[in-house]
Amino acid sequence: MHVMILGAGVVGVTSAWYLARAGHQVTVVDRQAEPAQETSYANAGQISPGYSAPWAAPGVPFKAIKWLLQDLAPLAIDVRHWDRHTLSWMTRMLLNCNERSYHINKGRMMRLAEYSRDCLKAARNELGLDYEQRTGGTLQLFRQHSQMAASEKDIAVLRECGVEHQLLDVDDCVNYEPGLAHSRDKLVGGLRLPGDETGDCQAFTRQLAEHCRELGVEFRMNTAVQGLMCQQHRIDGVITNQGNLKADAYLMAMGSFSAPMLRQINLDLPIHPIKGYSLTVPITDAERAPQSTLMDETYKVAITRFNDRIRVGGTAEIAGYQLNLPEKRRANIEFVVNDLFPGAGNTAKAEFWTGLRPMTPDGTPIIGATDIDNLFLNTGHGTLGWTMSMGSAKVIADLISQRQTDIDAADLSLSRYQKRSQHVPKKHYSY
Repeated sequence: MHVMILGAGVVGVTSAWYLARAGHQVTVVDRQAEPAQETSYANAGQISPGYSAPWAAPGVPFKAIKWLLQDLAPLAIDVRHWDRHTLSWMTRMLLNCNERSYHINKGRMMRLAEYSRDCLKAARNELGLDYEQRTGGTLQLFRQHSQMAASEKDIAVLRECGVEHQLLDVDDCVNYEPGLAHSRDKLVGGLRLPGDETGDCQAFTRQLAEHCRELGVEFRMNTAVQGLMCQQHRIDGVITNQGNLKADAYLMAMGSFSAPMLRQINLDLPIHPIKGYSLTVPITDAERAPQSTLMDETYKVAITRFNDRIRVGGTAEIAGYQLNLPEKRRANIEFVVNDLFPGAGNTAKAEFWTGLRPMTPDGTPIIGATDIDNLFLNTGHGTLGWTMSMGSAKVIADLISQRQTDIDAADLSLSRYQKRSQHVPKKHYSY
């Protein structure tokens, strides 16, 4: 079967690899010149199954108000770019901010993320991939005792899911991350997840793309998807700036742009872009730099060690699809790396970047078939695109191939949301 994948980020490329291995003819279409040029370009670098949790949690609405008022705010809102889709998404997210939904959503996310990490390890060993990976785990840092107390709810889910974890005091934190010796007085403890990994997502994606090409996958780059041709509950083709393209089946993996593209055919995807920022900092003193990856719970900033660089990622901004780089957004993430690891890197020479995270209201990606006969979805991974990419790709490849999935995938599909309305094609737009 000929499967056309729309999107060449980490989710699209991993899907292509598994589909090609399953014997399908695969074409990947993307508007960029190379794979992993958008959201997969400079993410936080974490593969964090243990840290997989929905943003929609009990108490989050009140915390959000506090975050917005912080000097170095981890959350930002620009209402100038809001529309009815923003309000609908936020309403759905607020409805998930309760104990029952949080427990269900976190367990579902961790199931997929743990499976995905196992798939990644298998592929890495098979293909000999080298993407500056490290396997030293994630350390969630607490600056306040109340944060340690609040972590008990997450620890309960970790226990239930059988995820290895360690609650640490300050001395233990410094033992695992010696660079924290210079900021130990600012910490009260941490939660270590030894099963987590790190690495350069873009390097991983591009290496895997080369292996896809060896399997016969065709990459149609510099090809912007402008619309879908749909009639009688089937996709008849894809309209692009390079002409119309056809296949037997179609897989939507365009991240945040999946939702507006599918609205053309009246398919409602509850995905909204959440803008994030990162700095890639050259290391100037390796002994002061982190060894693995950390998450500052106070500022919601991730710090990840590459070979000779530090990747610092954070801030959640609800601001539509615009990609400007205001300096005030840089201040939050730059402060955290300098505060925790002073003298480790030269932030003045850091690359400042932004990308759009495709977020669902419940935190879980949307993976599976739709009630359009030949249209499948693998999108909506939020901040965990790389963490969940390999598992999501294996699941969707098995579903398209009509094979039994290795994990329960019934609750990953679009069917957990409301049914779509009657499909009537609309005018086409470019994304």
